Amino acid sequence: MSSYQVQAALKRLGHDIRVARKKRRMSVADFCERLGVTDKTLAKLEVGNGGVRLETLAMALMVLGELHRLGEMLDPAKDDTGLVLDQARLPERIVNRRKPPSDKSATRQARSDEIDDEGSAF
Repeated sequence: MSSYQVQAALKRLGHDIRVARKKRRMSVADFCERLGVTDKTLAKLEVGNGGVRLETLAMALMVLGELHRLGEMLDPAKDDTGLVLDQARLPERIVNRRKPPSDKSATRQARSDEIDDEGSAF
Protein backbone atom coordinates (compact mmCIF):
# COMPACT_ATOMS: atom_id res chain seq x y z
CA MET A 1 0.00 0.00 0.00
CA SER A 2 1.49 3.34 -1.01
CA SER A 3 0.56 6.86 -0.13
CA TYR A 4 -1.41 9.22 -2.30
CA GLN A 5 1.70 11.33 -2.87
CA VAL A 6 3.65 8.31 -4.15
CA GLN A 7 0.81 7.26 -6.46
CA ALA A 8 0.49 10.81 -7.82
CA ALA A 9 4.25 11.06 -8.42
CA LEU A 10 4.32 7.71 -10.25
CA LYS A 11 1.32 8.68 -12.36
CA ARG A 12 3.01 11.98 -13.28
CA LEU A 13 6.26 10.15 -14.12
CA GLY A 14 4.42 7.66 -16.32
CA HIS A 15 2.62 10.48 -18.12
CA ASP A 16 5.91 12.32 -18.65
CA ILE A 17 7.51 9.20 -20.14
CA ARG A 18 4.58 8.81 -22.52
CA VAL A 19 4.79 12.46 -23.61
CA ALA A 20 8.57 12.20 -24.10
CA ARG A 21 8.12 9.06 -26.22
CA LYS A 22 5.50 10.78 -28.39
CA LYS A 23 7.62 13.94 -28.80
CA ARG A 24 10.40 11.73 -30.12
CA ARG A 25 7.91 10.20 -32.59
CA MET A 26 8.52 6.68 -31.24
CA SER A 27 5.78 4.12 -31.70
CA VAL A 28 4.78 1.79 -28.89
CA ALA A 29 6.23 -1.17 -30.82
CA ASP A 30 9.56 0.59 -31.45
CA PHE A 31 9.86 1.80 -27.86
CA CYS A 32 9.04 -1.68 -26.50
CA GLU A 33 11.65 -3.25 -28.76
CA ARG A 34 14.32 -0.83 -27.54
CA LEU A 35 13.32 -1.40 -23.90
CA GLY A 36 13.07 -5.16 -24.29
CA VAL A 37 9.56 -5.29 -22.78
CA THR A 38 6.05 -6.10 -23.94
CA ASP A 39 3.43 -3.51 -24.79
CA LYS A 40 1.60 -4.46 -21.57
CA THR A 41 4.65 -3.60 -19.48
CA LEU A 42 5.03 -0.29 -21.30
CA ALA A 43 1.35 0.48 -20.67
CA LYS A 44 1.91 -0.18 -16.94
CA LEU A 45 4.94 2.11 -16.95
CA GLU A 46 3.09 4.90 -18.73
CA VAL A 47 0.14 4.83 -16.32
CA GLY A 48 2.45 4.90 -13.31
CA ASN A 49 2.02 1.34 -12.04
CA GLY A 50 4.37 0.90 -9.08
CA GLY A 51 4.97 -2.76 -9.92
CA VAL A 52 7.16 -2.01 -12.93
CA ARG A 53 10.81 -2.88 -12.42
CA LEU A 54 13.26 -0.11 -11.70
CA GLU A 55 15.44 -1.47 -14.52
CA THR A 56 12.57 -0.86 -16.96
CA LEU A 57 12.35 2.74 -15.84
CA ALA A 58 16.11 3.13 -16.25
CA MET A 59 15.99 1.61 -19.74
CA ALA A 60 13.15 3.96 -20.70
CA LEU A 61 15.20 6.93 -19.53
CA MET A 62 18.21 5.69 -21.47
CA VAL A 63 16.20 5.22 -24.69
CA LEU A 64 14.79 8.72 -24.25
CA GLY A 65 18.30 10.13 -23.70
CA GLU A 66 17.56 11.15 -20.12
CA LEU A 67 19.42 8.50 -18.07
CA HIS A 68 21.58 11.18 -16.42
CA ARG A 69 18.49 12.35 -14.51
CA LEU A 70 18.32 9.06 -12.62
CA GLY A 71 21.82 9.60 -11.29
CA GLU A 72 21.02 13.17 -10.26
CA MET A 73 17.89 12.36 -8.25
CA LEU A 74 19.52 12.32 -4.82
CA ASP A 75 22.82 14.01 -5.54
CA PRO A 76 24.33 14.69 -2.08
CA ALA A 77 25.45 18.14 -3.20
CA LYS A 78 21.84 19.07 -4.01
CA ASP A 79 20.20 17.36 -1.01
CA ASP A 80 19.01 20.39 0.95
CA THR A 81 17.76 18.35 3.92
CA GLY A 82 21.01 16.40 4.12
CA LEU A 83 23.07 19.58 3.93
CA VAL A 84 21.05 21.20 6.73
CA LEU A 85 21.46 18.09 8.90
CA ASP A 86 25.22 18.07 8.25
CA GLN A 87 25.40 21.74 9.23
CA ALA A 88 23.50 21.03 12.45
CA ARG A 89 25.98 18.27 13.38
CA LEU A 90 29.01 20.54 13.21
CA PRO A 91 30.64 21.05 16.61
CA GLU A 92 30.39 24.44 18.24
CA ARG A 93 34.05 24.43 19.28
CA ILE A 94 37.09 22.68 17.93
CA VAL A 95 39.43 21.60 20.70
CA ASN A 96 43.08 21.13 19.80
CA ARG A 97 44.11 17.87 21.47
CA ARG A 98 47.65 17.79 20.17
CA LYS A 99 50.47 18.21 22.64
CA PRO A 100 52.95 21.00 21.95
CA PRO A 101 56.28 19.69 20.60
CA SER A 102 58.85 18.85 23.25
CA ASP A 103 62.36 20.34 23.31
CA LYS A 104 63.92 17.01 22.22
CA SER A 105 62.01 16.88 18.95
CA ALA A 106 62.94 20.51 18.20
CA THR A 107 66.64 19.68 18.73
CA ARG A 108 66.36 16.61 16.48
CA GLN A 109 64.70 18.74 13.78
CA ALA A 110 67.51 21.31 13.96
CA ARG A 111 70.15 18.58 13.57
CA SER A 112 68.42 17.03 10.55
CA ASP A 113 68.47 20.40 8.79
CA GLU A 114 72.29 20.58 8.94
CA ILE A 115 74.26 20.07 5.75
CA ASP A 116 76.23 16.84 5.51
CA ASP A 117 79.62 17.65 4.00
CA GLU A 118 80.49 13.98 3.55
CA GLY A 119 77.84 13.59 0.84
CA SER A 120 76.42 10.41 2.33
CA ALA A 121 72.99 11.75 3.27
CA PHE A 122 70.11 11.43 0.86
